[in-house]
Amino acid sequence: MLFLLIPVIEIYLLIKVGGLIGALPVVLLVVAAVLLGVMLLRHQGLATLARAKASLARGELPAVAMLEGVVAIIGALLLIIPGFLTDVIALFCLVPPLRHLLVRWIVRRGVIFSAGMGGGVPPREQGTRTLEGEYWKNDEKH
Repeated sequence: MLFLLIPVIEIYLLIKVGGLIGALPVVLLVVAAVLLGVMLLRHQGLATLARAKASLARGELPAVAMLEGVVAIIGALLLIIPGFLTDVIALFCLVPPLRHLLVRWIVRRGVIFSAGMGGGVPPREQGTRTLEGEYWKNDEKH
């Protein structure tokens, strides 16, 4: 149903906006959004990789950085799809404060959880805890 509904809405919006501002400006806006999406896709992919590496270097799990990167990449891909509805959704994925709120919402919903984002233990597993630590075996005899 989604694959039918979104293109119909996109076509409707393109026709309405084209009626308001003209066909050529609409075509130029769509082309500009596609070019911006391609540039952002490359930039966000590299930035996500850099944030993940930095998190690993600090000894942290890069889950939040990776999730924000995935959301940003989805936003860039949405910009590549011609249409105004997908462009508006892409803005929610690409504007850093909005992206951060979206990631926090995903984390709170329990889809993905992280102690660094205030998620903590997921609701369905509140009775269990996983403790991380290090150990070593000392074979020396005293």
